[in-house]
Amino acid sequence: MAALKHKTLEVEKLKMQLLKLRRMQFGRSSEKLDREVAQLELLIEDLEAQEAVSPMPADETADDAATSTPAGEKRKPARRKLPEHLPRETIVHAPPATCPDCGGKVRLLGETTSEVLEYVPGHFKIIEHVRPKVSCRCCEAIHQASPPNLPIERGRPGPGLLAHVLVAKYCDHLPLYRQSEIYGREGIELSRSTMAGWVGRAAFELRPLVEAIGAYVLAVDKIHGDDTPVQVLAPGTGKTKTGRLWVYACDDRPFASSAPPAVLYRYSPDRKGEHPRRHLKDFRGTLQADGYAGFNELYASGERIEVACWAHVRRKFFDIHAANASPLAHEALQRIAALYGVESKARQQAAEQRRSLRQSRAGPLLDQLKDWFEISLRRISGKSQLAGAIRYALNRWTALTRYRDDGRLEIDNNIAERAIRGIALGRKNWLFAGSDEGGERAAAIYTLIETAKLNGVDPQAWLTDVLARLATHPAKSIDDLLPWHWLAAKSNTAIAA
Repeated sequence: MAALKHKTLEVEKLKMQLLKLRRMQFGRSSEKLDREVAQLELLIEDLEAQEAVSPMPADETADDAATSTPAGEKRKPARRKLPEHLPRETIVHAPPATCPDCGGKVRLLGETTSEVLEYVPGHFKIIEHVRPKVSCRCCEAIHQASPPNLPIERGRPGPGLLAHVLVAKYCDHLPLYRQSEIYGREGIELSRSTMAGWVGRAAFELRPLVEAIGAYVLAVDKIHGDDTPVQVLAPGTGKTKTGRLWVYACDDRPFASSAPPAVLYRYSPDRKGEHPRRHLKDFRGTLQADGYAGFNELYASGERIEVACWAHVRRKFFDIHAANASPLAHEALQRIAALYGVESKARQQAAEQRRSLRQSRAGPLLDQLKDWFEISLRRISGKSQLAGAIRYALNRWTALTRYRDDGRLEIDNNIAERAIRGIALGRKNWLFAGSDEGGERAAAIYTLIETAKLNGVDPQAWLTDVLARLATHPAKSIDDLLPWHWLAAKSNTAIAA
């Protein structure tokens, strides 16, 4: 598979060169060509990011293997010198003052210098790590401080730059080839290929944190679920297919809970029901979602309880009213609006207060609405869109009214829909993913960034600190780096200072 992906990458790079040469020869011929170029750029990004964490095949050409790199090693391009115009910060990693072996005096032999390109909000800078090398005057042992821990071993990006690239790509919706153009205007040459490797390695290193957020979300007893289509390039075909991005969110702030909110994203190449069943196989509790049939098997065991969404019901009547100004659809909207009027008074109240308010105020409205639905259904054509909307509500009535008797539940699934909104914005700006692996990587990074935002944490500041600490942080204490724990620790440090 590694060899296949490597060859696929070579083919797609050649296709990109061909498209660009055609444009140079014939000029701009159509907007379709623009889109093909953008799609291939994105595909190469994802393939190169995956390449950064995949074993590479040995060169099959004997001459190449004999004259260049050892078998099994990928030929790496020479590193460009970092720009001279950037500000520099020097960090000296002092060697031992006396020989650790015999306690003798040491003398300076030389030093090892390495440069890291770093990004702090607003500008780039170069951090120069200097490690003097000393030898013992007595036993001639040579000593030197250990190399600094970097997010990417022997890599040039600092944690701040890695965080900036990730946030720009997945939060600000800037593909890497566009970032490369932006940095080029500042005199900094960062190729798309280089940054794609960084993204792949960073996503790989951040996996424990993604899984920790996932474990937290699936351990609660109430989550919101939804999914959205994403266009994904099928490598080697030049065509796109429709994948899915699934979201599972927990957010108890509407009933004044202090539990931290979080959101987990998962990618799948299609919308088969087996995917949410696999994602939620260990979850027990209430699942608030739309009427997607793929969730039905999850409810069948009784370990997960269905809670339906009034926003989906309302949307059906809204579309009908917008199309033909139906008086019945208008009345349905008014009756549903009355339910939301009760919710506006219940917002930010404790769960028990919400339950009491809903039972006394929303309960009678729900009973009247059900009666009105049943009467209206008998008066209209059973084949009409309006009848379909009414049947949609009546078929889910038990799930739609569960929120009335449980103050922890919501009237709708807007918590999950808000978690998808940012992704939908990015989807308007550029093709979502260049491959299935790119979709999985995006789901992981979205989990980190959107969970940070839900907790009022700046994702770039958090990821910068996490990437700087992750290499030496104990695996058993990974929960300490979750956004809400990280924010609390920072606040305590600031108070102590």
